[in-house]
Amino acid sequence: MNLLLLTLAASTLGCSGSLKTTTTDTSVTDTALTEDTSTTIDTSSTTETGGTTGSPGCDAETFTTDSYEMTHEGLSRKFRVFVPASHDPSTPAPLVLYFHGWGGSQNEFVGNDEVREEAEALGMILAAPLGLGAGPPDRSYSSWSFSGSTTGLDGDGINPDVPGDTTDICDDATTSDYDYSSCAGVADNGCAWTHCQADDVDFVLALITELEAGLCIDSAAVFATGGSNGGMFSWELGQNPRTASKFRALAPLIGLPHRGYLASKGTENDLPVLSITGIRDRTVPPGDWEDPSFTETTDGDHFYYTGATAITQAWAASHGCDISIPAATVDFGVDDFDCRSYCPSEGALPQVLDCRANMGHTYDYGTTVPMILDFFEAHL
Repeated sequence: MNLLLLTLAASTLGCSGSLKTTTTDTSVTDTALTEDTSTTIDTSSTTETGGTTGSPGCDAETFTTDSYEMTHEGLSRKFRVFVPASHDPSTPAPLVLYFHGWGGSQNEFVGNDEVREEAEALGMILAAPLGLGAGPPDRSYSSWSFSGSTTGLDGDGINPDVPGDTTDICDDATTSDYDYSSCAGVADNGCAWTHCQADDVDFVLALITELEAGLCIDSAAVFATGGSNGGMFSWELGQNPRTASKFRALAPLIGLPHRGYLASKGTENDLPVLSITGIRDRTVPPGDWEDPSFTETTDGDHFYYTGATAITQAWAASHGCDISIPAATVDFGVDDFDCRSYCPSEGALPQVLDCRANMGHTYDYGTTVPMILDFFEAHL
């Protein structure tokens, strides 16, 4: 199976700590788990602290570096948290949400030593939830649902400017069938490849509320990143008006929207984005510089994606940047990465940044995570 299977030896990362349970929907409980608390927390107010917006969890933290479970829409949802050792429970800290790739887990990012060291150095809290599989939670393959992934339909229908264009997100005749049983009646063809069990966007809203109630978080400094399928979902979180205003910046990693889904930020606020892709990526190819055409998977399947140029142009335009001229080179100080932007900013990282490396469909955390967290810090 070729499609976005990015476990990256996640099973070797392990899951430290016991599995603790919080309950946000008391209609369902899992008696096989050890339940820490079942407390209703008022999240209607926040506290202004030194230029930051402190969440209700300030001076009332219940989460530590550990693994947890909450109930949402009748389903048990797992997530893992990393809290820097230097964190002061009365001082609001930035929060970074990470969404794993197709078939991955909540452990692959938060359980990575390089990731934790970088977050520790910057004082950032990390949280990584587990997506949903074909059946009940934890049944493979865990995924995140985003525009087109459940219906199998692209975002622009038949485009008269594209010879032989179709309405699908893949060439159904040459692509393996990854349909989830939960998508019966939702999928319009054999191109659908993520679950239909629950509303992932709504889950993220509930997760943020849960984390803000149990940690001292700067509510104005919540960020989203993710790899592959999780990177595609990160774009969705920024495009969707329900979640866009919750985030300060995004950084999708080797993940792009499906063909035709070119919506820009779903909020009137600035929403900076860093797109990281690999020019040798056969699973989610970014395409050529300054080419707004869609791209096509060549790893044995034939899925269609919005190219990196097209989506970053859309976001740059929404930030008032001039996309009529080629993107300018930006020095991120990272070897082997070509970074460009239509929103150049003298002496600072731009609001929309497109970085491509000579790599395939890989996370390369040792290089990409410092880039991502530095980008977030630059937009605090």
